[in-house]
Amino acid sequence: MLLGLDLGTGSVKAILISETGVVLGEASAAYAVESPMPGWAETAPENWWDAVAGAVREAVGQRGAGVGAIGLSGQMHGVVLSNASGLPLRPAVLWADTRSREQLAAYRDLAPELRWKLANPPAAGMAGPSLLWLRDHEPEAYEAARWALQPKDWLRLRLTGEASAEHSDASATLLYDLEDGGWSREISDALGLRTDCFAPLVGSHSVAGTLTSEAADHLGLKTGLPVATGAADTAAAILGAGLPGPGTPQLTVGTGGQIVALREEPVPDPEGRIHLYRTAWEAPGRFYSMAAIQNAGLALEWARKVLGASWDDVYREAFEVPSGSDDLLFLPYLSGERTPHLDPDARGAWVGLGLEHGRGHLLRAALEGVAFALREGLEALEAAGVSATELRLAGGGAIEEPWRQLLADVLERQLLLLPDSVAASASARGAAILAGLASGAFEAGDVRDLTPDVQRSISPGVDGGTYVDTYARFKELYPRLYG
Repeated sequence: MLLGLDLGTGSVKAILISETGVVLGEASAAYAVESPMPGWAETAPENWWDAVAGAVREAVGQRGAGVGAIGLSGQMHGVVLSNASGLPLRPAVLWADTRSREQLAAYRDLAPELRWKLANPPAAGMAGPSLLWLRDHEPEAYEAARWALQPKDWLRLRLTGEASAEHSDASATLLYDLEDGGWSREISDALGLRTDCFAPLVGSHSVAGTLTSEAADHLGLKTGLPVATGAADTAAAILGAGLPGPGTPQLTVGTGGQIVALREEPVPDPEGRIHLYRTAWEAPGRFYSMAAIQNAGLALEWARKVLGASWDDVYREAFEVPSGSDDLLFLPYLSGERTPHLDPDARGAWVGLGLEHGRGHLLRAALEGVAFALREGLEALEAAGVSATELRLAGGGAIEEPWRQLLADVLERQLLLLPDSVAASASARGAAILAGLASGAFEAGDVRDLTPDVQRSISPGVDGGTYVDTYARFKELYPRLYG
């Protein structure tokens, strides 16, 4: 049996699969994202550690002796400063954090050839700018750190006692040379950053270490289990959801939203609207282009809580309201936005409120606003040369049928639906597959056999045409409010 761990923004998911890909157990455990200052997003890594133990023990149950390997996936872009053994020196700075907006000037000042090597637009919340902020504002922690790690790499250090990194996460740090395929000392030197705190890069499907006795006791597993290096959550989801290759992009709706398209060769966007990263497994494609939406489930969860609604309330009340929410619009930019605006200072709003609007209108407008933001991301991806006549749908944030139909209507694309169990756990499933490859339980040819079949599809319905004018009004709001 193979164990996959996906260290997400608000919860960790553990999934146990057989060597034929059958799910034998799964569980999740939540933790809080703290915002001690406006624009900050942090989590204490020890909270991750405790949550991982709870999720693993629940997913594995009494089958701990049969687990053969562990693989990891995790939220991208964050920074964990730790000592050599993994003791955190401060809370982790997460991808949704926008405190490093002033540090983006250092990236704009880089020589053009160095910016081209990055192949990505600088954005607040990515590891490079966050590390610059820590250097400038918390120099004692910055200088004391032995390691500056991505979240799942910190978790692996705690599991194995060994520090390493891998290319799918590293390529998203703004500290990585996509042309040469490694950490860029030239870029770090130009930024004035240390390089001795970057962990050595190894393959995502390599064994990065074995489970220590302390970690084994914590998780209820055997000492000495091989631990695969793992991958960034989006790269792991590509593998776990079985994206077959260049052709059909994949839409993932979670805390954030991502639309990804595989590429055989690195093709940076000359307009700097979308991202280009390394995959975890090169058989389908070595790179992927991505439109990244900062606020998907993040904005919906905020709206739900502020309005005092349960998720059942959200879907019941929102879909009692007609399409277009009676002219009420919602900008979901609660933590700034990446694609296509790359603006950490953008903020959210309900626009057009009137006495005729109730809670259902506010909830429906929030769902529509997230869908419109995804539509903008899709259009940026297509403008960069990606064809998207249909989309595979993954992620735990798009399971409800009315929400899926709304997405198909707004995006004006057919959505190919994976089995719910795969869609909701694609990253954790990808982590488990990497564990199988690292441990020898899977051969390279087995990965395609594990690809889940598309269960069915959803086509744009009769409501699709009603969104044309509403979407046009939505697109006008950002330049009017923040342009």
